Amino acid sequence: MRDPRYDILFEPVKIGPVTARNRFFQVPHCNGMGYRDPSSQAYMRQVKAEGGWAVVCTEQVEIHPTSDIGPFIELRLWDDQDMPALAKIAEKIHEGGALAGIELAHNGLNSPNLISRETPLAPQHLPVVSWHLDPVQARAMTKSDIADLRHWHLEAVRRSLATGYDIVYVYAGHCLGGLHHFLSRRYNNRTDEYGGTLENRARLLREILEDTVEAVDGRAAVACRITIDELLGDEGINRAEIEDVIGMLGEIPDLWDFVLGSWEDDSVTSRFGPEAGQEPYARGLKQLTTKPVVGVGRFTSPDMMVHQIKSGVLDLIGAARPSIADPFLPKKIETGQLEDIRECIGCNICVSGDFTMSPIRCTQNPTMGEEFRRGWHPERIRPKRSDSHVLVVGAGPAGLEAARSLGNRGYTVSLAEATRVLGGRVERESKLPGLSAWIRVVDYRVQQIRKLDNIEVFMQSEMTVDDIMENDFDHVLLATGSHWRRDGVGRWHTHPLPIAPDAEVLTPDDLMAGVRPQGRRVAIYDDDHYYMGGVLSELLAAEGFDVTLITPAAHVSQWTIHTLEVERIRKRIIRAGVDVKTNAAVTAITGDTVTTACVFTGDESEMQADAVVLVTARLPENQLLDALQARESDWAAAGLKSVQAAGDAWAPATIAAAVWAGHRYAEELDEPADDRPVPFRREVTELSTEAGVLLPITPVESVNSR
Repeated sequence: MRDPRYDILFEPVKIGPVTARNRFFQVPHCNGMGYRDPSSQAYMRQVKAEGGWAVVCTEQVEIHPTSDIGPFIELRLWDDQDMPALAKIAEKIHEGGALAGIELAHNGLNSPNLISRETPLAPQHLPVVSWHLDPVQARAMTKSDIADLRHWHLEAVRRSLATGYDIVYVYAGHCLGGLHHFLSRRYNNRTDEYGGTLENRARLLREILEDTVEAVDGRAAVACRITIDELLGDEGINRAEIEDVIGMLGEIPDLWDFVLGSWEDDSVTSRFGPEAGQEPYARGLKQLTTKPVVGVGRFTSPDMMVHQIKSGVLDLIGAARPSIADPFLPKKIETGQLEDIRECIGCNICVSGDFTMSPIRCTQNPTMGEEFRRGWHPERIRPKRSDSHVLVVGAGPAGLEAARSLGNRGYTVSLAEATRVLGGRVERESKLPGLSAWIRVVDYRVQQIRKLDNIEVFMQSEMTVDDIMENDFDHVLLATGSHWRRDGVGRWHTHPLPIAPDAEVLTPDDLMAGVRPQGRRVAIYDDDHYYMGGVLSELLAAEGFDVTLITPAAHVSQWTIHTLEVERIRKRIIRAGVDVKTNAAVTAITGDTVTTACVFTGDESEMQADAVVLVTARLPENQLLDALQARESDWAAAGLKSVQAAGDAWAPATIAAAVWAGHRYAEELDEPADDRPVPFRREVTELSTEAGVLLPITPVESVNSR
């Protein structure tokens, strides 16, 4: 039963002509699927609605070819051809029992229009502010362009209503919406009635809000998503200005959706920001309007959610990432199952799907993005097909997830862990600076395993081939993890580095085990490019070591561009006093020096170092797999039907990939063999009709022939 403390979270909230059945609001968020995989998105949103979110929204939806943010794959509503995909998403959200929201966006300066090749439009002549610094410049919008934009938005509103949406967004946030660019002094230096004073800079936002309210005519609610502080002081939108904007426009839309700064500011990882980190910026704004207010803060605690409501900060609990980690978060709070919530760890691996133009994924929720493709569900799994006894060797992220999911299917599971603790690499990495929230990956799975009496856990049980063959196991999953290499092999060097015998070379495994360099001068060579090199630099610098971080990439922890962290990581590295040497590869290590080479010219230089930490590549712990495969002829006599490896023991990757691999093993065990070349459902682009598309080619007489 629900704890009465949380009753307030389940009160209905009226949003203009519609009513949210509770205060849980899945705000618009991208997912890497967009127009390419609309059914995948539809089923993903449906599961969230089923999980108790009263409102479930799309991501930003491009309303016109001049708002093309390719190569990113978002939804489109350029014309009527895009309506069936949008309609299917709304239909699935409704089937789940939620209101469907659509975020209409003209992205202005954020639209390089690489696909449409249309000229970008903006308040003034400026280079586009796209993620890839595209060599494209926007044209200052004329009065005619502004009239066109209002017309395009109205057409998108009309299509949104026709496709069944209950809430229609006007988007002026994250430095992504074109209306944000008009509102911000950073981007708007116009001298006409759309520039200069705040009232003028807010004019287009007012006009489009009023147009939208008039167009929906009570058939849907109108929401405005707006940046409440660009964190630029007087150079951009600030708190004083946004208070005046709400004072001017506060009663026009039916809902205000407050966001902070740019996307990087609004989706800060747990490494750099706490839960509810936006509260100081949003506090007090709700009092400036009678309309309900929604905001985010990576809310995972129902007590913090209640605080947001009771203290008058928000009316609706907005979430993107927590709704990804646990689509059933509202229902679990409603039914008193708090211990079953998969809490978001704030790693932003979900965001990376958008940046890599690939289907969304989640470290905590391996079913995210697979609802349509593979038929996976976060709370339901098919029952077992046999009475098999499964041995899972290794209790890291892959092993824990496999054991949990196999147990939920009804299999008898033995989980053998060689050490005294569960969690594998997650348990170790969560002790590093800024990564403490990651232990939730372990905590959730251990807690769930303890609830199942068909799973038995054996600690300090390092399994041998004989142990396995002599016991009554039908299937064996090896989730034995991996270890970091200490020979320098990685992306840059595919053969071992020349390392002198007297050189002190350490790996991340050594540092996580408590080993420290003997000398004070430490070089960290990062050829991994995710978080590890930067985190270890912070760790050693905080302990007083003189640290130099060397990387062949242009940025420290370059892949974290995809998780919106690269700038914050660099800032923290600088403030920690770490020297950084980018675009350089370590080429040799001696007892007291490191030789590096410029990745462009090959020119070499030396630096003094007492020790080197190599963060390059990992090797799977596959000795047990090899030994079992060598005795495959004995399997039948031992009653052993299959042996597989999963996660880092098969191919080292992210924690999210390991959790996903463990879950896939559990989903597919004993299932009929799938002989299809593509083992999941996908949507393939339909060929367009050629008739009437191609224009006739008229011969043109050359100038020289006249």
